[in-house]
Amino acid sequence: MTAQLKSLPGTFPLHEDKPFTSESEWMILKLLCRSLDSLADADADELAHATGGQFSVERCRELIAIVRISQLQGLGSWMARLIVEAGLSEQDALNLPAEELSERINTHMGYTICNTATSRALANLQTRWHNETEQEEQ
Repeated sequence: MTAQLKSLPGTFPLHEDKPFTSESEWMILKLLCRSLDSLADADADELAHATGGQFSVERCRELIAIVRISQLQGLGSWMARLIVEAGLSEQDALNLPAEELSERINTHMGYTICNTATSRALANLQTRWHNETEQEEQ
């Protein structure tokens, strides 16, 4: 399925990972012996405290959300960052109509990143996530 999404012409590369921390943030996490993946289970208040106030609680919430969203099958950190920057959550990524997700990202960015092909690809991913959840519950 991911291979099919990668090959859709004009689709934003939903699967791609790109750095989403600054160099100083990355260094602080490294000094704390925290991998980026470990942030998925972090508490924003505790993480902010552990950084000695170098990260705000809000920034910790953003980092945690990016990591959690990027763990959804087929989404990379690049799209996860855009989702979070547009003020959307993991639940929004799972449940809002793909067209609305795309529109909110585009509105936040001020230009079209997510086109019709991207919305279709997101809708396909959402269907897959829901099907996987239903199978896990059975």
